[in-house]
Amino acid sequence: MNELKNFCRLLAEESGMIINRYWRKDFSIERKADSTPVTIADKKAEELMREMIMKHFPEHGIIGEEFGVHNKDAEYKWILDPIDGTKSFIHGTVTFGTLIALTKNGKPIFGAVNQPVLKEFLIGDNETAFLNEVRVRVRNCYSLESASLLTTDHRHIEKYQNLKKFENLMRRVNLYRQWGDCYGYYLIATGYADIMIDPIMSVWDSMAVIPIIRGAGGTITDYQGNNAETGNSIIATSGFIHSEVIKILN
Repeated sequence: MNELKNFCRLLAEESGMIINRYWRKDFSIERKADSTPVTIADKKAEELMREMIMKHFPEHGIIGEEFGVHNKDAEYKWILDPIDGTKSFIHGTVTFGTLIALTKNGKPIFGAVNQPVLKEFLIGDNETAFLNEVRVRVRNCYSLESASLLTTDHRHIEKYQNLKKFENLMRRVNLYRQWGDCYGYYLIATGYADIMIDPIMSVWDSMAVIPIIRGAGGTITDYQGNNAETGNSIIATSGFIHSEVIKILN
């Protein structure tokens, strides 16, 4: 496990050097079939990570956002999102990151968020979570009235879930902000926020953050309160308020 975690950090460091070359620089932006943007930094970072995995762990599989599936029947699979928050990256903010997860038979055994500009590497294995070698935990939050609520894009709530119920939750909390993408989960795991909601998620978005939130002592499910590993949405909280959040949203 230590060997695999160290390799995960190496993937993050090497891909991060590529990403940093393009951050706040001029580069072309393409549109994928679903109209979402992709940059040369996304592509080159994933290409490098895939090459490294295939060289060092040729028996492992890969699922990447930009280049799909390799070795689909492998017991171990690396799940890669080279830049989670490409729109944030394009606009020069630091609320993006590289997501890396390792799954065994479809279950995440550890996941990492790497923010290359800030040089912050957050990794969790369902039992513990560490930010740059320092253990982190969610903060105590015992009421919605003292909670901070985050999401990636308010418009996604209306498109994929029930906006009125979300706004009922929004009115209950102390603070609501759209500090989203992987940065929102980073803030939950490191004790700076209490609720992070994404009404729609892909496997490369969710698999890395699941073992991080669990390892930091938080609770993570899909939008309806079911297993996050098999859902296509995410609600992550610091724990105590989770069932109340699920009830209000549903």
